[in-house]
Amino acid sequence: MNRTAYICREYIENPHITQRELAAKLSLSLGLINRAVAEAVKSSYLIKDDKKYKVSTEGLTFLNAFKVDNAVITAAGFGSRFVPLTYDTPKGLLKVFGEPMVERQIKQLHSAGICDITIVVGYLKEKFDYLQDKYKVKLLYNPEYTTKNTLATLWHARDLFYGKNTYLLASDNWLRNNMYHSYEPGAWYSCSYIAGKTGEWCLGINKKGYINKIEVGGEAAYVMYGPAYLSREFSEVFIPELEKYYYRNGTEDYYWEQVAADMINCPERFSVKLPPFFANKQPDKQVYELENLEELRHFDTAYKTSSDNMALKLISKVFKIAESEINDIRCLKAGMTNNSFLFSVKGIHYICRIPGIGTEVLINRRQEYEVYKAVERLKLSDEIVYIDSGNGYKISKYYENSRNADAFNSEDMKKCMQVLRQLHNSGIKVGHSFDIEAKIEYYESLCKDGSDMIFEDYDKVKARMCKLILKLKSLERPSVLAHADSVADNFIFISDSCTETDEGSDLLPKLIDWEYAGMADPLMDIAMCCIYSYYSKEKSEALLDTYLERQAEAEERNILYSYMALGGFLWSIWTVYKTKHGEFFGEYSLRMYRYAKDYYAVLKENQFIS
Repeated sequence: MNRTAYICREYIENPHITQRELAAKLSLSLGLINRAVAEAVKSSYLIKDDKKYKVSTEGLTFLNAFKVDNAVITAAGFGSRFVPLTYDTPKGLLKVFGEPMVERQIKQLHSAGICDITIVVGYLKEKFDYLQDKYKVKLLYNPEYTTKNTLATLWHARDLFYGKNTYLLASDNWLRNNMYHSYEPGAWYSCSYIAGKTGEWCLGINKKGYINKIEVGGEAAYVMYGPAYLSREFSEVFIPELEKYYYRNGTEDYYWEQVAADMINCPERFSVKLPPFFANKQPDKQVYELENLEELRHFDTAYKTSSDNMALKLISKVFKIAESEINDIRCLKAGMTNNSFLFSVKGIHYICRIPGIGTEVLINRRQEYEVYKAVERLKLSDEIVYIDSGNGYKISKYYENSRNADAFNSEDMKKCMQVLRQLHNSGIKVGHSFDIEAKIEYYESLCKDGSDMIFEDYDKVKARMCKLILKLKSLERPSVLAHADSVADNFIFISDSCTETDEGSDLLPKLIDWEYAGMADPLMDIAMCCIYSYYSKEKSEALLDTYLERQAEAEERNILYSYMALGGFLWSIWTVYKTKHGEFFGEYSLRMYRYAKDYYAVLKENQFIS
């Protein structure tokens, strides 16, 4: 840190500051500060006027090198520990004391004269658009926000750091007092003291105030907390090394700070030396990195009574409790169709399902409600506390110590097939079907036109699927109540203590998520289970034998292959529609489309179709 620049800045911001106060701020002796001030006067940077010091014209020229050019605010992530609030609001836009956190930081930057601000967005990026009009900020999109951490975020923003003095901030920080300045005397990371044990990034700090060690976890230490400032000299060395890290395998989960930590902890591994990184010690209760919804509730008590969140309002209404009594809220692994979170009321855990984007046109909630009521007597499904047949919100019992079925565990899948047989043989009928032909046409219509289909040979493959549909119709296959979403993850094995079923049935899994259920060919369920699990032909045949409890006949195998092809084709169109709404499923669409093509080829080889 340039001590002279710091002193000049302080005299600009507070002409009445005393040397004793400067000494306290810099954690230096009064004697050292007196000498530093005298040197600044000697260099003509400071002028003594009526027992006060003011910065001269030469001092202002000197400070130009330390002037802050811009700010980069990271705001790409999901914020899983703030669900359900972050299902519809990015974490940085959550209000604290009635004001979005990112807006508070923008205003604080503006107060310091910093108006060149870029927000790196990803999740719900459109929600940030209004900031461009309101504050003249710029938005930069990070397309890798779902798969990579902040190292990748900085890589996408790397050009904003070269040749610039830059504040690097997180949108979800809340600063009690404005800690930004027009001038910064050197690169720094803000930090706060924690007396006890912590899992945060702890700093070793030398006598000059520079960071000489960074390690995760410690006790009675200053921890990295809040904003950072990267000087142009710092970025000149740091950003090229960060770029190298970005292209290395295994760095997808890295925070950008990991690069700095490695350069500080192991300088011998690098051909360049990182410029000094100052520990900017902040007082207690200055910087808040709110970690989860419970912390937010504690900090801003308005969230205890009214979060203005539809899901929490619903839970409050269903259980006739105040929102403050909804506890232990945790994000569950996002499904492909919906979002869900875990919560507890009076010590009992439940799951709340929130319909995903676009599901209002993909799912008939009235039909789902009908199915849940129809299968209730079988005691195969999850225990429903509440379900809305209009909007699809659902609250169900959470089974402690439960696990999903393992698609590659033969004993697990044997029990899953037993559940499907019980369902298929129940004789239960509902007033709607899962008609693959109709579903294909409907999903296709949602994609507007053929240009949305992304597959070059889509028309050719669809023609093949139409031939399959005609073939299956000619066989007059049986129609039973089918689940249609029989992925292994939808079979839940629960402990004995959680069941209220007949003796022995606790050995069987529960079958959850009946959104797509309807009347269909029973072998369609087996096919769906196969393609969802990415089964090979041999594995699929083995599962069919397990379901039938005998070796399948040739025609039964061909029917299975037919539904595997049609199911793959159907879900590949489904992913096209979901992608249009900003959701991505990696290789899923490609794998599904391959099932359509590969198993049509199998059926052709088997002469099942001409």
